[in-house]
Amino acid sequence: MSAETLAGRRGIALFDLDHTLLPMDSDYAWGHFTTAIGWTDSPQFKQRNEDFYAHYQAGTLDVHAYVRFATQAVRLQGQAKALAARERFMQEIIAPAIRPEALALLQLHRERGDQIVIITATNEFVTRPIATALGVDELIAIELELELELERDTATGSSGWLTGEIIGVPSFRAGKVLRFESWLAERHWRRDSVDVTFYTDSINDLPLLEKADHPVATNPDEKLRAVALKRGWRILELFNT
Repeated sequence: MSAETLAGRRGIALFDLDHTLLPMDSDYAWGHFTTAIGWTDSPQFKQRNEDFYAHYQAGTLDVHAYVRFATQAVRLQGQAKALAARERFMQEIIAPAIRPEALALLQLHRERGDQIVIITATNEFVTRPIATALGVDELIAIELELELELERDTATGSSGWLTGEIIGVPSFRAGKVLRFESWLAERHWRRDSVDVTFYTDSINDLPLLEKADHPVATNPDEKLRAVALKRGWRILELFNT
């Protein structure tokens, strides 16, 4: 019997990605990977990457500035090289990091009949193949703008490549609430017709956690752990090692 039948509402399992379903930050790891393959200057890029990551953890990240920085190497290398590098990144970095605990949790929600959605502040270029590898079709990620060109690129068949800018509302902090509400509206689902479980590690996701029917602090950072303990939210240590 499905979760929808049991509860009278459609079950939705929302998952943050980095440090929630993955025991790592995929965007941060992608930055290190582009340095390792010689696309960025190691000392300078590493310092800026760490500075942005510290701001993310502190809740002070300028997400637009970060996306321009994070996509710069991809934009300079062009689509064909970027896609080839991403495939290598998936094989060498992401695939070994996909843990059976995460796959089992996803499968649990599938068996319940829940709609599974990954909602992440990492951009779609990095996260789309990760969602696919996890068997999740529905992805809400930071959407990247494409430049419009009059002539198609004969090498890639593309009519444009990344500009470094974000389309619409970034799925970051309160933006995750807006993006999830838009996702529901696109399907003509009312909020009161769905039963939402949300898994995340980050205090940045507090606005969406507060909107969820079942907030789950998953591998939580120190700030989120304190909030979860105070409010009596479930704490899940998905990765014990």
